[in-house]
Amino acid sequence: MESMSDLHVRAEAIYRILDARYPDSRPLLNFSSPFELLIAVILSAQTTDRQVNEVTGELFARFPDAAALAGADIRELEGIVRSTGFYRQKAKNIRAAAQGLVERFEGEVPGSMAELTSLPGVGRKSANVVLGHVYGKPAVIVDTHFSRVCGRLGLSNATNPEGIEREIRALIPADRQTRFSMIVNFHGRDICFARRPNCEECPLISHCPYGQSRGLADQSIRP
Repeated sequence: MESMSDLHVRAEAIYRILDARYPDSRPLLNFSSPFELLIAVILSAQTTDRQVNEVTGELFARFPDAAALAGADIRELEGIVRSTGFYRQKAKNIRAAAQGLVERFEGEVPGSMAELTSLPGVGRKSANVVLGHVYGKPAVIVDTHFSRVCGRLGLSNATNPEGIEREIRALIPADRQTRFSMIVNFHGRDICFARRPNCEECPLISHCPYGQSRGLADQSIRP
């Protein structure tokens, strides 16, 4: 069994390689304010960032702040966000979240996990996106890409998002957690696909138990 010390060394090597590979770790969602990021993250559930970006231009032009969105007609919202999937629930959630901002937070996006997750449609993943990218707080953002890559790299044995978040928080220094979340996510999008991961071109292959199980561990690291 790998010791915690060895795991920390491997995590550091993984961070170093991905940090060099992905110098820009900004979110892939388009936003110009904390409010816009919060709403975009709610809309991103079970769809792609690109699809969300295709609708938020119109959405934020029509409803630029929490007060405007809180009073929106639900049918109009459904029409705007329809292409993101589950549009009825998403329209309901973003309006209710805006109403919560107006009623309880003076229209501003709060800066704590408890406050954020009290808003409709906001789970820990969405809250961590806001905490990390708006408030600069340590944030482990666990989405499907992050979960998959951390599991394959042997950085987490947990099978649920909260467990993965807890294990990665214990492994990665606080000041690196948000960036680590993003660069691991990018690696999952670019190389470590859910189906047929491109292990042959992976810069992490020498540090990856999954790659080793495929007999690819002798390949050199490609930064």
